[in-house]
Amino acid sequence: MPDLKLIAFDTDDLGVISAQLQDAVLRVGDMKYLPKQKRFVGIANRFDWQKFAEDAQASKTKIASEYERRRCAVRFERVNAVKVHGFDLHDKRAALALLAMTYEPTAGSESPEGDVTLTFSGGAAIRLGVECIEIELKDLGAAWATKRPPEHPEDAS
Repeated sequence: MPDLKLIAFDTDDLGVISAQLQDAVLRVGDMKYLPKQKRFVGIANRFDWQKFAEDAQASKTKIASEYERRRCAVRFERVNAVKVHGFDLHDKRAALALLAMTYEPTAGSESPEGDVTLTFSGGAAIRLGVECIEIELKDLGAAWATKRPPEHPEDAS
């Protein structure tokens, strides 16, 4: 499967990147805010939902060796501020499981300014104050097999 390369400039594009990154695992130490460049970057191990869906449709049954993860980079441009909630920035080895990315425009503003929020399992979150949506997702290499797909308990809220 070819490497994924996506760019988001609006909420529809952001939804596509969010779906590709659903259940990605990031270490706190693999995320960095670069205020002088107005950039926030991260390295993630994303679950390959596209391959999972294609394989499931083709075979109707899944074998554990068919699940894959891919290392990828995600870059947010035009970031003016970063706020974190629910995790310790000093615990560089801590892992976070990304659930979704959303955008909320600044109230009462007709400009493209707003907040991109990365929501993680366990109530953790990162809010990026952005001038506009400008995000890139890029795979960094070959996929590797993983034993099972991410699980979502039905009782989670």
